[in-house]
Amino acid sequence: MKHQKLFLILFLFAIGFVFTLSDMTAQKKQLTYKQVYESGGMRGRMGMMGRGELGWIDEDHYLEMKSDPTKPDSKPVMMKTNAKDGKSEVYIDNSSIQLPEGFNIERPLGMTKDYNNYIFFSKNDLYYYSRSENSFKQLTKDESVEKVAKLSPDGKKVAYVKNNNLYVFDVDAEKETQLTNDGTNLIYNGWASWVYMEEILGRGTAYSAFWWSPKSDKIAFLHTDDNPVPEFPIFHADGVHGELERQRYPQPGDPNPYVKFGIVNVTDGKITWAVFDEKKDQYIAWPTWTNDNKLTVQWMNRAQDNIILYWINTETGKKTELYNEKQKEWVEWFEDIYFFDNGSGFLLRSNVDGWDHIYYYDLKGKLIKRLTQGDWQVSDISYVDETNKKVYFHSPMKNSTDKYLCVVGLDGKGLKQLTTVPGTHTASVSPKGKYYIDSYSNITTPFKTELYKMDGKLVRTLSDSKSNQYDDYALAKVELFTIPSGDGYNLPAIWYLPADFDSTKKYAVIFNEYGGPNSASVRNSFSIGLAQSYLAQHGIISISVDHRGTGHFGKKGVALMYRNLGKWEMHDYAAAVKWLKTKSFIDTTKIAITGGSYGGYVSALALTKGADYFNYGIAEYGVMDWKLYDNVYTERYMDTPAENPEGYKDGSVLNYVDKYKGKMLITHGTIDDNVHMQNSIQLITLLEKQNKDFEMMLYPNFRHGVGMPHVTRERVQFWFRYLLGRELDTNKD
Repeated sequence: MKHQKLFLILFLFAIGFVFTLSDMTAQKKQLTYKQVYESGGMRGRMGMMGRGELGWIDEDHYLEMKSDPTKPDSKPVMMKTNAKDGKSEVYIDNSSIQLPEGFNIERPLGMTKDYNNYIFFSKNDLYYYSRSENSFKQLTKDESVEKVAKLSPDGKKVAYVKNNNLYVFDVDAEKETQLTNDGTNLIYNGWASWVYMEEILGRGTAYSAFWWSPKSDKIAFLHTDDNPVPEFPIFHADGVHGELERQRYPQPGDPNPYVKFGIVNVTDGKITWAVFDEKKDQYIAWPTWTNDNKLTVQWMNRAQDNIILYWINTETGKKTELYNEKQKEWVEWFEDIYFFDNGSGFLLRSNVDGWDHIYYYDLKGKLIKRLTQGDWQVSDISYVDETNKKVYFHSPMKNSTDKYLCVVGLDGKGLKQLTTVPGTHTASVSPKGKYYIDSYSNITTPFKTELYKMDGKLVRTLSDSKSNQYDDYALAKVELFTIPSGDGYNLPAIWYLPADFDSTKKYAVIFNEYGGPNSASVRNSFSIGLAQSYLAQHGIISISVDHRGTGHFGKKGVALMYRNLGKWEMHDYAAAVKWLKTKSFIDTTKIAITGGSYGGYVSALALTKGADYFNYGIAEYGVMDWKLYDNVYTERYMDTPAENPEGYKDGSVLNYVDKYKGKMLITHGTIDDNVHMQNSIQLITLLEKQNKDFEMMLYPNFRHGVGMPHVTRERVQFWFRYLLGRELDTNKD
């Protein structure tokens, strides 16, 4: 009887324990549509963001924004923090500064590195504030718009573009000087033409094409003539008659803008033109000033297989070749050249041998030492310690989905990986290499920021962004792995499985892809979005697969895409689908793909050329035929249509419409200035002619990349309707 009672007690305890576990699982919250996708929901709240230190002020102190501990409830101010003991003191406190209504010291147009001088833009005019003098003044007073204004390094002048001419304003003298005089609607000084901004200088420049010298006495600038470039019409459908926007947009094989490179002396207005033939088919960009006021600029031929770095004499315009690189496929701009203050030479990051590595040259272009080598990439040059002769850089090393802080000596010795936790690291090194601040995450660890001594000893954790809400929800189970391509490549992949994943069930799959050359999407980092978890809890697996040309296999892998965009993307995505179909839990009738821009291209290609592998897709603002995109990007990889007609034919979505048999949603902004709506219109024209079933959604007055609640709802609704067989209810789901 005793044993029976004991058994009964143990049995009831066991049942209770099972119920407790079940209750614990059941207590995990489910995400709602509004939490994930709507403003005011949970996006960005679940431990996604780091604190963001502002950098080092000296070897033992770094700057950060935080509240003054001596003033309860105070606004965040710039604090100087001791690396050794963590004690902070106020470095800059702008919280008491009173500016006129409509101006905020925390949101200037620009400022000097010492945080003493600020510029603001309001109602088409520029304003200036000096913190040291506590003075605020209006600079310009006319109806013309001052664009891309930049303070000089010494904070005493402001340069800007107005009516497509370059101007400078002397703050102390309160004088505006016009530096160029030939600006028109198609001739720009210090302002980039569209294709230069988009494909060469980058959208982050906001069309700016001028660069202050370190001594604040000269400005290097591009002079661009867009007259030779064909005009592309973009129609605005508002009002009664609408409006026609006329964009100069060179497509493959079209003439380029004429470009000159000038240097203007801001004191006397004298302009020196670098000795280039402006009518030559070429690209000129990415100038670099050395700290002693010398100037270099990069030149590239139209074929983009030859790049030359030139010294430019700022008084005569004479150019002297410093470095010359040619490649069989294409070359790329050098975006992180470093010139030594001691005049010993410069560092260059090049992929000339098939992998990005660091090279050390003297000032005459002679190689002093190759600093890194091997079948791995140098992602960027992070910091150069000239005193201790060390170069710090970020690299995935042998694991292409990770990124670590590494160091190597200027003699090519002492290569060492400094950060060791698997994941994606971005580190800031103190001026003499005593400490580094490391911000990192991985697929299961939200962003953390930690302070280390250079020997790897943790000093302290500065921030841990994991939210208290993180463990309350049934988030997706994320896994990082590889998929065999079938011909020797192990393709990096990441998927998000339901928290209650059951291998006996069947799940639909959505491929989330971008897929452009050298544009990896699969990284060992924490996802800042919740969409994958939301779809997973409804029984949909999200996956991303990087093909061989996305950068994981170096320039060697990317170069395989030369002259045949679309080929290896489809080959490797098809290999991934074949691999998925070997899994018993995959619903092989519901394999979907989505992406925007280049991702819109590969999604449409997957539903046409790859229709035997993909059933559903959303193609957003994608290039549907490479003859329709801009010439700089397209010719880099494809050459011109005349030089590579078969490549253009084989890479065009339009040539595979007859294979389409699934269901595709096509979206596009009507005034997209990057990938013109022309692309989607030509695709649906053929779909309609062949009586194919598809859906389309246009977004009036949106340019490239549509962001609004409607497009999000339509996207999720599409997945619910075709992958789950029901309609989305945003109030209940």
